[in-house]
Amino acid sequence: MSSESRSRAGGETPTYIYNADHRLSNWRDKLTELYQYRNLLRNLVVRDLKARYKNSVLGILWSILNPLFLMGVFTIIFSVLANNQIRDYPIFVLTGLIPWNFFSGALVSGTTSVTGNSGLVKKVYFPRELLPVAAVLSNLVNFFFAFIVLIIFLYVFGIGLSVYALWIPVILITQLIFTIGLSLLLSSLTVFYRDVLMILEVVILAWFFLTPVFYSLEIFGESVTMLGLTFNPAQVMRWVNPMASIIDGYRTVLWGTYASGGPVTMYPIYLLRTFVTAVIMLIVGYAVFLRLNPLFGEKL
Repeated sequence: MSSESRSRAGGETPTYIYNADHRLSNWRDKLTELYQYRNLLRNLVVRDLKARYKNSVLGILWSILNPLFLMGVFTIIFSVLANNQIRDYPIFVLTGLIPWNFFSGALVSGTTSVTGNSGLVKKVYFPRELLPVAAVLSNLVNFFFAFIVLIIFLYVFGIGLSVYALWIPVILITQLIFTIGLSLLLSSLTVFYRDVLMILEVVILAWFFLTPVFYSLEIFGESVTMLGLTFNPAQVMRWVNPMASIIDGYRTVLWGTYASGGPVTMYPIYLLRTFVTAVIMLIVGYAVFLRLNPLFGEKL
């Protein structure tokens, strides 16, 4: 840490000058502290999972049944009643629903993670950021179970896993970074403004319909003209909606596209842009969290 203090005969208040090295050192110290508390993080994840499925007969099986039930509903509505011609529509829906359920569930859990553990926050010292991170990771466990079922369905429908599935870890890491960053931001704001959760519930519902979960971006065609402007709606959606790009990535490497007839490689430029957005979201979310963290005890 670099500082200068100036004092005069009259006892002038010292002035501290912080530079970038100081801020970088603080970030390194925080990351080191998080590593030291890794066992606590694991315990928080286990505790969240136990609390979520306490007194539940089916337990973690709900993480599998939920997307399967919705898959059945969407298949009946769009394939049977609406005569949708999308091939292997159950797989098409699952490749969108499972990543979306992970994102929405993790975001809601992460947003309430600090306020929901007010007693722990006020009594014991530990890095508070572990709470939203643990909330996201506990939902990641559910994602893994549901994803195993998706893989089984891929083989049942004769699609299987191709070499393009190697993109999955990259897509998942991008989604994880984005979700943790947004959870850090919202969990810290919720401590001061409880309306954040109510607003989030409305936003998530709208976000769901603006994300290609049960429909394909290709249905919009290659160009649309609005207000005298001609643009490609699929490209715009991928650029402005990180989850659209992420879910489109899962679907492309597992199910494919309309034209492909099977899994194909994804568009690296969209994933790169989404990864950059995710990293920025993580930095901003963590910075806001650290800034507001000292005031949590007073507001909870």
